Amino acid sequence: MTLLEIFPSLRGAMTPRMDPALWPISTRHDHSGRVCIGDVSLEEIADQYGTPTYVVDEADVRHRCRTYREIFPDSEIVYAGKALMIRAMATWVSDEGLGVDVCSAGELAVALAAGVDPHRIILHGNAKSVSELRAAVNAGVGRIVLDSPSEAVRLASVCTHRQKVLIRVTPGIDIHGHKAVSTGILDQKFGLPAFSEELERTVSVVANAAHLQLIGLHCHLGSQITDPELFRPAIETMIAQMDDIRRTHRIILTELDLGGGHGIAYMPGDAQLDLTRLAHVIDETLDDACTRNRFPRPEIVLEPGRAIAARAGVTLYRVQNIKSISGGRTFVSVDGGMSDNPRVSLYDSHYDVELVNRHSSAPLQEVTVAGRHCESGDEIAVGARLPADLHEGDLLAVPCTGAYHHSMASTYNSVGRPPVVAVLGGIARPLIRRESINDLLAREVGI
Repeated sequence: MTLLEIFPSLRGAMTPRMDPALWPISTRHDHSGRVCIGDVSLEEIADQYGTPTYVVDEADVRHRCRTYREIFPDSEIVYAGKALMIRAMATWVSDEGLGVDVCSAGELAVALAAGVDPHRIILHGNAKSVSELRAAVNAGVGRIVLDSPSEAVRLASVCTHRQKVLIRVTPGIDIHGHKAVSTGILDQKFGLPAFSEELERTVSVVANAAHLQLIGLHCHLGSQITDPELFRPAIETMIAQMDDIRRTHRIILTELDLGGGHGIAYMPGDAQLDLTRLAHVIDETLDDACTRNRFPRPEIVLEPGRAIAARAGVTLYRVQNIKSISGGRTFVSVDGGMSDNPRVSLYDSHYDVELVNRHSSAPLQEVTVAGRHCESGDEIAVGARLPADLHEGDLLAVPCTGAYHHSMASTYNSVGRPPVVAVLGGIARPLIRRESINDLLAREVGI
């Protein structure tokens, strides 16, 4: 018998194994050793809604929105909806004063259904269709980000009233050496190279269009950026480009959208972007670049997505079996996998995993948490440290799954996508129901 079994009151004072940098701000243990988020036991959520299930802490989302607004009081903060685009999320960020950027007619429809002010919506995308452009114009979105000269022509053809636009520019900043996904380099599908013929042609199309108003430029350096200094050369290039447009076309651009890609921690000890340092870099570099080019300081727009949504979410799984291979690994197989978290297979992403339905005093052992799908690469976590007394039926939780999990989920192996459940103030409520077999069959139109 352990001390915790003899003195249950000690549970509230036990040292948690969980890294607070990875988990929602409301995470705590109850007196039974179970993990709670939003004052709701994760075990109770799993019992009610089944597993796998995505759990999202509303308080954490709102906290991160407020943090951005406090650190960047003079900038416009726009939530990158592709991270997690559901009506509740759009409502929360809008309530907290953020705009929303969307990348498709579907995401636009979700934002509008949530009551987001269309003027605070930005439409992105490198291959927007005419119907998507028309839908955005008809909805009255605040800005459309153009990605090519031909897209500018298509947009001009469907506009019947004034539409503000930005042009996406690639400043030639390579961040691959910083363990991030780079989209700011010149040779890639997004945007137009700075000071290029293609960019000049796009500016000319917009300048000559009756209903298009070019108000600024957009750039996005990539994802999971943890070094704020990377933004310095990007800002210098963008201000120089804005000055060139002023001199060539006599257009003074008033907005510079620096995109998102703000890095967060997924594993204990991971680096993450210091937002206070980023604010200092942006402010200092803007002052220097605008003074050097004698260019009026533009309004700054930031588009965090992962940094708002990821840490608010956890995914729950039930252990289905445990198998130790002689001379090899111990595999803990769970009832989800690459259909609800494709990022491990796509990006070689790494995640922490914790036992959350009870507190164990057993020593930790290294295991591979394996998914249920018929792929050898369907592994949720390799080298995860879990208690040696783990058994079938135990509940595991993976933190930092609020972004790019529900939004990238699939129905591989005809497994329905998990529900999304919000927690706040001791109440759990479903936001998205579990996808059923009947849902999958309903799309069949006959033989």
